[in-house]
Amino acid sequence: MSIEVATRLQYIRKKHGLSQRELAKRAGVTNGTISLIEQNRVSPSVGSLKKLLECIPMSLAEFFTFEVEAERSVVSRRADMANLGNQSIECYLAGSSVKNRSIDIRREVYQPLSDTGPRMLEHEGHEGGVVVSGQIELTVNGATWLLDPGDSFYFESRLPHRFHNPSAERVCEIVSAGSPPTFRRAFL
Repeated sequence: MSIEVATRLQYIRKKHGLSQRELAKRAGVTNGTISLIEQNRVSPSVGSLKKLLECIPMSLAEFFTFEVEAERSVVSRRADMANLGNQSIECYLAGSSVKNRSIDIRREVYQPLSDTGPRMLEHEGHEGGVVVSGQIELTVNGATWLLDPGDSFYFESRLPHRFHNPSAERVCEIVSAGSPPTFRRAFL
C-alpha cells in the first residue's frame, strides 16, 4: 500500500471528527485494523477501503482526488495513538503521524512480570524517561537498578539494556524519549 492511502485515511477520519475506534465501530472492523492501515502496515483491499469510506461518507474517487492540507495538529489524542507494543508491553508513540520527527516520545505500559525479552537491546542514540507508576528494573551495561515512581533514567542506547517489571501484581508505566527517532525496539 502506498503511504498516500494511509495518510489520506487518517486525514479524512480526523477531518470528520472520528477516532479510530469510532470509524472501526461504524465499519464493523477492529480499531487495530484502522491503526494498522494508518501506520501503512497493512493494505486494505479496494472493497475494504470502500466499506470504510461509506462510513464517512465518501466515494473512492473523492478519496483519491481531494487535497490533503498540511498537518497542523500538535496533539495526539489517547484514542488515536496506536499501540506499537506486543501482548505484555503496550507502547504508544506520541505524534506518530508526524513525519521527520527528531525525537521519539513514548508512553510505555509494562504488564506484571513483563520485560523486553531475554536479549539485551542495543541501538543508536540516547534514551531517557521517568517512571510514572509501578516499578521498573532497568539493566544497562551489566548494572541493574530498581526504579520507583518519579525516578528517571538516561543512557546511551548503544549500551546493552533491558527493562523488566518485577511485580506480579502491578502495572508499570513509563514516559520515555529517544533520539534519534529509531523506535523499532527488538521486543516489538
